[in-house]
Amino acid sequence: MLQVYNTLSRRLEVFEPVKPGSVSMYVCGPTVYDFTHLGHARTYVAFDVVKRYLRLLGFDVFHVQNITDIDDKIIRRSRDEGRDWREIADYYTRDYLETLSKLRIKVDLHPRVTAHISEIINFVSMLIEKGYAYVAPSGSVYFNVDCYDDYGKLSGRLLKEEWEQEQEFAKEKKNPYDFALWKAAKPGEPWWESPWGPGRPGWHIECSAMSSLYLGESFDIHGGGSDLIFPHHENERAQSEAAFNHRPWVRYWLHTGMLNVKGEKMSKSLGNILVLRELFRKWEPEVVRLWLATVHYRSVIEFSEDALHQARRNYERLANAVQSLRDALRKEDYDFRLNETGKRELARLLDIRAGFHAAMQDDFNTSKAFSYVYELSNLVFSNLERGRIEAAVALKAYALFEEFNKVLGVLDRFFAESPQIPVENLIELIVEIRKKLRLSGDYAFADWIREQLLKLGIRLHDRGGETTWRLL
Repeated sequence: MLQVYNTLSRRLEVFEPVKPGSVSMYVCGPTVYDFTHLGHARTYVAFDVVKRYLRLLGFDVFHVQNITDIDDKIIRRSRDEGRDWREIADYYTRDYLETLSKLRIKVDLHPRVTAHISEIINFVSMLIEKGYAYVAPSGSVYFNVDCYDDYGKLSGRLLKEEWEQEQEFAKEKKNPYDFALWKAAKPGEPWWESPWGPGRPGWHIECSAMSSLYLGESFDIHGGGSDLIFPHHENERAQSEAAFNHRPWVRYWLHTGMLNVKGEKMSKSLGNILVLRELFRKWEPEVVRLWLATVHYRSVIEFSEDALHQARRNYERLANAVQSLRDALRKEDYDFRLNETGKRELARLLDIRAGFHAAMQDDFNTSKAFSYVYELSNLVFSNLERGRIEAAVALKAYALFEEFNKVLGVLDRFFAESPQIPVENLIELIVEIRKKLRLSGDYAFADWIREQLLKLGIRLHDRGGETTWRLL
């Protein structure tokens, strides 16, 4: 039973999506005014792992991750460099998408803010009509926080003194903690026409408008870094629940821990930003992904060269284990015998798989789950050190690596093409293994094999001491 930690309730909850069998997930993406850095990747990889595991469980996951392509930071950079703001946004969007590709992250939909201005204006209009927002003399529109009675619950900031928002146009706000939904145009800035005059969207409104457009008025998972809980996600939640009257608007709020460098949060002000395009010159993307993926998503993660060196060693060990299995499975002279050691190791492989899933179902605990992946590689190498590996053990171990990689996503090149194994030989091997299990009195394991083969469309027929099979 999958349990996830919900930031809103501050406890583990059983995961039950809005629509059985499908999961809707929105993750806050980048503001494209600079190169993608390791802190971004920490969040993107974490939620890619979440998505991959949900899909492994059989859920149909739709993953939306926005691109903020109009913002104060983009405008500021445009002015500083004397370049058009659209050129700035497009340039760094390409860097972001290239980085995702290298990290083997596939997002289903990347909505851009500037392509959804009409939806944002409609959303703001709805909040005004419902009495949750007001138009200031400048033409800016603000959300009236006092009209929403549940503000502060997500972040835990329950006192109004803790709600102070951006100071821009502070004098025209009804309350100092009200936040901008629509910003009136300033001289020289990009703008769009609206019922309140020329302007552009505030930061928070974009995510509410785009997530509801593609995922509906209520959806399953909203993710992002923990630094976004306040004010961004608090404001998103307030304006969305006010607009739709759905509580909760989002069933599960998931947040990643921060990435530190030498004990300090990575930030531009401290000058410790690790840009991925530069990091990839020394560290393979698979190594970076493995390091990020095998830390629990809610934990604070500390960057160090030693950590990446260890991740590289881990990656190489996994890659060598899978390649060794591929080499073993290419042999045509399969040994159909299953000795007691092989039987014990098959049972151990089942325990490894169970352990991996138990860890992942405990709030996507990849740190613990990876210990079982590493145990799997140890089992493979211990067999190889003895000079041989039972065919049944090799097949099962290879299948487990392929299954675990569907979550980790670092060994794809090994599974792009399956090793060439004659299908009939495989079935005969499994039948022979089952025969030996029955002879040894292990009928429960033998029956389990029959059931699993039937699920794959292979029916076994036992007649006396012989077993035949046919495809359904």
